Amino acid sequence: MSTVGGSQLGRPGTQVKLKPGAPKLPTKVSARSWIVTDAESGEVLASHNAHWRLPPASTLKMLFADTVLPKLPKERTHKVVPSDMQGIGEGSSLVGVKEGESYTVHDLWLGVFLRSGNDAVHVLAAMNGGVDKTVEEMNERARILHADDTKVVSPDGYDRKGQLSSAYDLSLFARAGMQNKDFREYAATATAKFPGETKKKKNGETKRESFQIQNTNRLLTGDVGIEPYPGIAGVKNGSTTNAGNTFTGVAQRGNRVLLVTVMHPDGQEAHGVYKEAARLLDWGFAAGGKVEPVGELVAPGSTANGGGAPHGKGGEAGGSADRAAAHAHSKPSGGAGTALGITAGVLVVLSLVAYVVHRRWPLPDLARRRRH
Repeated sequence: MSTVGGSQLGRPGTQVKLKPGAPKLPTKVSARSWIVTDAESGEVLASHNAHWRLPPASTLKMLFADTVLPKLPKERTHKVVPSDMQGIGEGSSLVGVKEGESYTVHDLWLGVFLRSGNDAVHVLAAMNGGVDKTVEEMNERARILHADDTKVVSPDGYDRKGQLSSAYDLSLFARAGMQNKDFREYAATATAKFPGETKKKKNGETKRESFQIQNTNRLLTGDVGIEPYPGIAGVKNGSTTNAGNTFTGVAQRGNRVLLVTVMHPDGQEAHGVYKEAARLLDWGFAAGGKVEPVGELVAPGSTANGGGAPHGKGGEAGGSADRAAAHAHSKPSGGAGTALGITAGVLVVLSLVAYVVHRRWPLPDLARRRRH
């Protein structure tokens, strides 16, 4: 595996350095790959096969948004033509974009973040110059972020041969995207109105109604058997046949903000990807100041610590023995604080070398699950 972010992150299995009195990692984590990081400092608190290259599913939309969102004014309007919708994979998640209807960029991003709409992704890609151009730009953006495990083939994350990423890279995409105010707000929106079809009334007049959409991030909105996670503020979930379930989330407790990415749990637990992410977040908050970092999320454009391209077949790492050893821990004792909002530092690049804290993220309403 790659050693970007530190040599220990290139080792198979679980990587953690517990100090005396530190809580042990949760036992009920079946994911093939996961990582827990401090969103502000970039320190990796613990990981399991962090650089294992795996299908990312719709979590790849974080890179799509980080790449394209700053380029398109959100008030810009676009009328959808048939060519915009070409190439959408069979069985894709859709928000309900219709040919011949007009949408604002803002509408389309709501469709991407809340419903993981591949139709909205393809329309935005068309507005950006086309799918091929967008894929090229996403791959370029990944290299700038030192996301060397990532290869983009389709901008929506739909299963494509050779399309891969890693828990480490997905965390890089989330951290980079969260520097953008609009990205943060979309990621934290629980429900919104989305434009429907224009219909003609009996008197000849036309009327366009809207319908409500809800975020598919179950740690944000909750569902049967799972409660919203205290302090959650996004970011993106995904699921495909090849990828299984994937999730990257950001949450605050007190003055600490953590990022967690979970890829490919075994599927034996309902909403397992969210429950495993919640367990890792609980552990991370409980472990504050009680672990030594095992690596870092490198800054864009900096000289990546460790470097090195993935090696071996598909960057695979960690067999069943590794995984069995990785989860031989007891349950953490994390608390249940309720954050009022994300207040981690907005990070900027100085001389393309390192992130530094510039100001606090002005997001007092995110953890209250913003509604439009």
